[in-house]
Amino acid sequence: MATSIEPHQYTLKRSVSCCGVGLHTGTTVNLTIKPASENSGICFYRCDLDSRPAVPARMEQIVDTTLATTIGNGGIRISTTEHLMAAMRGAGIDNADIEIDSHEVPIMDGSAGPFVHLLKRGGRKKQRALRKVLRIIKPISFHNGEKSIRVEPYDGFKISGRIKFEDDLINEQSYCVDITRERFNREIARARTFGFVEQVEQLWANGLALGGTLDNVIAIHWDRRSVLNEDGLRFDDEFIRHKVLDLVGDLALLGCPLLGHVIADRSGHQLHQGLMQAIADNPDSWEYVKFCKRGDSILRQVVGHRKDSRSTMRPFYVPSANLSGTAPSVCAV
Repeated sequence: MATSIEPHQYTLKRSVSCCGVGLHTGTTVNLTIKPASENSGICFYRCDLDSRPAVPARMEQIVDTTLATTIGNGGIRISTTEHLMAAMRGAGIDNADIEIDSHEVPIMDGSAGPFVHLLKRGGRKKQRALRKVLRIIKPISFHNGEKSIRVEPYDGFKISGRIKFEDDLINEQSYCVDITRERFNREIARARTFGFVEQVEQLWANGLALGGTLDNVIAIHWDRRSVLNEDGLRFDDEFIRHKVLDLVGDLALLGCPLLGHVIADRSGHQLHQGLMQAIADNPDSWEYVKFCKRGDSILRQVVGHRKDSRSTMRPFYVPSANLSGTAPSVCAV
């Protein structure tokens, strides 16, 4: 079976840095992305704190999904991770150390575009270690009222998203895309976050979104027919494309590439977390697949396993971790 997922792990060739503001604090944030070793995954380091505490970018570290996705380790937090994580997944970066001097990832222009350009400056370095992926073999779903999200078997990474708002500007939008590096960069990365003007004003009144401006947020006019941004929209359907961007970034917290078709209906960060937990709670509906070399060929090796549904998914890129109850491996071309 063919798949667009590359067999080898990747990191950066060189360190790259950027500076921006935190969306909610409005304070300056410095961020540096550094190369990391094979099988280490993506990890944030709070370099503004003496102990330089680490926060792994994994689903079990999610501590809040209000307005953005926040991960934490003890009392240490990193918020608004989704745009940067979407860029990392879109660029095909598996291993990286991210140093940050604040609890907020800088909002930049409200999209993943600036992070994609930053990663291009850093370059991609192919590593010797081969990738592992999480392949869906049975449908898994999560619902919250009228909102829903599910993932079905698919030999690739595909997202179908739909949103519905009671206004003339957004109304109902749908978008379906096979996530590859090229299509992510061209169709998804530049889509910006958005909000209604009165919602932004309410956040300001509550001491939030202090860094939000027309340079990093699409502000929807009170009349619900236009936006306040002078340059208008980057895409006619920029709203649903940004929702797809957020979903790519949140699912990157699975810690590995996903083989499956994700279908999201009016979902958000909370539902994204719910789907990831549903995946962890249904081990019979997915399997790990690792690439392996046999002579001059690279094959895909299925690693089947069964776990108690109450247990959490083990960190994906941890060389010493053993999957409990690992079944005999079967090679699949």
